Amino acid sequence: MTGETRAEAIARAAARLAEAGIPDVDRDARLLFRWAAGLDGAALSAGLRDRVTGEEAGRFAAAIEKRLHRVPVSHITGKRLFWGRSFAVTGDVLDPRPETETLVATALEGGPANRVLDLGTGSGCLLLTLLAEWPGATGVGVDRSAKALEIARVNAESLGLADRAGFLQGDWTAGLSGPFDLVVSNPPYIPEAEIAELAPEVRLHEPREALAAGADGLDAYRAILDGLGAVLAPGGRFVGEFGAGQGEAVLDLFQQRGYRAKLISDMDERPRCICAIA
Repeated sequence: MTGETRAEAIARAAARLAEAGIPDVDRDARLLFRWAAGLDGAALSAGLRDRVTGEEAGRFAAAIEKRLHRVPVSHITGKRLFWGRSFAVTGDVLDPRPETETLVATALEGGPANRVLDLGTGSGCLLLTLLAEWPGATGVGVDRSAKALEIARVNAESLGLADRAGFLQGDWTAGLSGPFDLVVSNPPYIPEAEIAELAPEVRLHEPREALAAGADGLDAYRAILDGLGAVLAPGGRFVGEFGAGQGEAVLDLFQQRGYRAKLISDMDERPRCICAIA
């Protein structure tokens, strides 16, 4: 055992992270200690005055070193919470983010779908969340990355949804058979010139092909729209996420193709998603 209490170890680690200019240091240090000690939040809170064991200290120190090199917390712990469920994540998939829950909320508000398609599924967080919320639904997740699909399948198994979720390697809608009542996507939407400005956690540790989408960030949306009509059922819905300042341009792309579409704002009142009806 070490001489430090858990509270002291967490405070010392948070100070090191702060010196390195890392944001949210108290949260990160606490989450990493929970992971190192194998504790949930309540157990850690109850045991903050306990002395740190040697095993805890070693795992925690290694985790903090990774965080100092801007490795995301989720990549260190291998897990990320999304819509109240735990998803496995690695550097092969985008880290599920709170703002993307706006997409889920929008999809759920439209009522249950029987068959769901998730384009660029990554970790599978969108498809699997919707299937978990709609016990009668089935769905397919598509991604170019074989490694991403491996993670999605792991998540489907862990959530007990493998019998209702299929995963295919492919390029957006190419080769798919519809119809799907609901198509969702969190596609790449960062303009190429802005990649260098992203936080190191994103720029260095998340897959570039899941981030960048041409000069204006809309290349993925154009590719999706080229095949969307062939897989979306008449009257079916598409819900997708886009980046800051892209709302009107994305809306125009859908309206040019004859879709009835509207923009949806996130909790910060920023346009975040598009909902379009065939």
